Amino acid sequence: MAGPPLALQAATAVQPSPPDSDVPRPVFLSGRSLSGVLDREVVAEEDAELRQAGAVLTADRMTYSPVEDEVEATGNVELRQAEDRISGAQARLKLEDQVGFVDQASYFIKRQPTVVPAADVDQTTGFAAPRVIAIKPGQSKVKTAPKPASELTEARGEAGRIDLEGENQFRLTSATYTTCKPGSEDWYLTVADLKLDYDNEVGTGSDATIRFFDVPILHSPWMSFPLNNERKSGFLTPSYGSSNSSGIEVTVPYYWNIAPNMDATFEPRLLTKRGVQLGSQFRYLNEAFGGIYRGEALVEYLPHDRLADRDRWGVGLQYSQATASGFSGTVNYNRVSDNDYYTDLSSRITDTSRVQLLQQGTVTYSGGGWWTATANVQSFQTLEPDPKNPVTKPYRLLPQITVNARQPDLFFTDSSFYGQYTSFVHPEKALVEGQRIVLQPQISVPFVTPGWYVTPRVGVNITHYDLSYPAGSVLRPESISRTLPIFSVDSGMTFERSSVWFDREYTQTLEPRLFYLNIPYKNQDDIPIFDTALADFNFAQIFADNQFSGWDRFNNANQLTAALSSRLIDPVTGAEVMRTMIGQLFYFTDDKVALPGTTNRKWGSSDFLAAFSGQIWPRVYVDAALQYDPSDSQFERYAVGARYHPSPGRALNASYIFNTEASVPIKQVDLSGYWPITGRWQAVGRYNYSFLQNTPIEIIGGLEYNAGCWAVRTVAHRLQTAQADSTTQFFVQLELNGLSSLGSSTQSLLQRRIPGYAGGATGSDEGLAQW
Repeated sequence: MAGPPLALQAATAVQPSPPDSDVPRPVFLSGRSLSGVLDREVVAEEDAELRQAGAVLTADRMTYSPVEDEVEATGNVELRQAEDRISGAQARLKLEDQVGFVDQASYFIKRQPTVVPAADVDQTTGFAAPRVIAIKPGQSKVKTAPKPASELTEARGEAGRIDLEGENQFRLTSATYTTCKPGSEDWYLTVADLKLDYDNEVGTGSDATIRFFDVPILHSPWMSFPLNNERKSGFLTPSYGSSNSSGIEVTVPYYWNIAPNMDATFEPRLLTKRGVQLGSQFRYLNEAFGGIYRGEALVEYLPHDRLADRDRWGVGLQYSQATASGFSGTVNYNRVSDNDYYTDLSSRITDTSRVQLLQQGTVTYSGGGWWTATANVQSFQTLEPDPKNPVTKPYRLLPQITVNARQPDLFFTDSSFYGQYTSFVHPEKALVEGQRIVLQPQISVPFVTPGWYVTPRVGVNITHYDLSYPAGSVLRPESISRTLPIFSVDSGMTFERSSVWFDREYTQTLEPRLFYLNIPYKNQDDIPIFDTALADFNFAQIFADNQFSGWDRFNNANQLTAALSSRLIDPVTGAEVMRTMIGQLFYFTDDKVALPGTTNRKWGSSDFLAAFSGQIWPRVYVDAALQYDPSDSQFERYAVGARYHPSPGRALNASYIFNTEASVPIKQVDLSGYWPITGRWQAVGRYNYSFLQNTPIEIIGGLEYNAGCWAVRTVAHRLQTAQADSTTQFFVQLELNGLSSLGSSTQSLLQRRIPGYAGGATGSDEGLAQW
């Protein structure tokens, strides 16, 4: 018989039920031919279709039993649930419970991973932040937030049989698995038994083989991998390299995803000339006392370095915590076994240049609202890798206590106070030591209108020292006090007009600024230098009271800073498109305060500063800065950089730096970028060259082929770790989207060294397949 669809309902489901109800949902069965007993068994043939909320089953023939809520389908079976598709020769299913099986099946499963609000993701560690939920009145416990969101995940393949074991649970027998788009079989996984658990977003299988263009490249009796590219316990991609000093280097890291807010990485590293270095990193994030605490511990140990003939080790500890009561604290402790640790054993330029390792602990109270207080204990381990260039050891702060207070609207004034006590101890006990107290109250009266402002300010700097000298020193005062009144006037104006640039309308500003400063002279030759140096000369410093960093020297001043800036602003979005600045200091008296071994300034004006930053052409951005000495008619330093970023996957960067005022003069060019060559091929590279050392500091060159569901990268990396030593590494990586990476990891290196580089098929370097 043929006719309109016949609606069937289980006896307990008279009305459609809400989604969270235990009452079965109604079932609708249709076909060109229907037969059977309505409440016991119904057979649909020819274009048979069964519908239940959230699922559609089609087949050539199906038999439905309302009592058992079970359907048996044969011939061109297809089950559709949301965007999931499972087809096969025959099936037996209970759609309400989402259990059953499909024989001789093919499948397509698409999922959106659990989304976690951005506020619940810690930006430092990338972990999901813990949240507190109530259990009973007066009780609470930590509940881990959902995992971070990532892109939609798709999987497809074939199986001798697919068992549905509940919502989001699939078990596949004699199956294939791939994340490539339909029509592409570039890589796939063959597995005897595969479990896909989309609740926990993990896949597990046995007797598994990865095939790349039908060629088996890896086999394992057991495997586990994430279904959304998130963190997953297991071996990470090994890395390979070589260096002149250590020989061939092989690292095989293991990642342990202990909990959503805790993980660890173990990195055994073979150095053929030195031995085996053991390294581990542990990270955690949690909540206590109404605030978040987080930490990271890094430990490295190389027993009996064969070249150095000693044990070598490094330790790095970072910890921070905040409480609801306003207290917060940090610990940053770093130490290595010897002066040459980084130059011998590190492949990062930021590490090989380190000579001072910070050892610091701080406690801060900010619950007062208008005032804060910080206690700081600080020391350094000083490394001297080059005996010909000894490094000055800084003083230890044991302790340093700082108080900052500000009332911006106290009787029409902006009043503030700065106070600091510091006890300076030198590690060699051969230099003067002492305690320093600094008090600096000040008050300003701002006059502000929409077009101009004037802010006069008065303050006083009071500094007192209690000193102790090593035995045999020349007699000097043990108690020194210095009191300096400070007067300044800061003023500026803002002019605006409409302007057309590149055929677009902008708001252009012209902003002149004058800053006058007056501080009397006081002789400070008897004050030792604990933590003071000449501050960097820049746009921030020319508007500062003191040309020195630290309090052991305070300049005299009768000077005027003149600066002019101009900006282009998009009138629709308010975004700043371009900014240019110029500025100079004019002195009305000679500088009489200087650091030991330096000369006083005698000229009437400072070097000239200029800077530019902004978009000069569609997709072209430029940053430039210069310092020009008009008395000698020469540039002291300048830097210019350009970025061209026309579209995702295309970027070119170039910069040049010249600086004669740095402790180590700099004259370098830096070129980097990544760009498609043809089709799916992309080139990536960086070239950083020092003209003063006449040698490349860093060279990176590589090729990447991204097929969408897989990518292959080859990268060569050369790094100058010391004046006469360099490290060369070569990386090859095959990345299978949604499964694993094979070979040496390159993504973190390229992201760190090439501005703007994203790259990657999966977007993650760690925690992928476990073998």
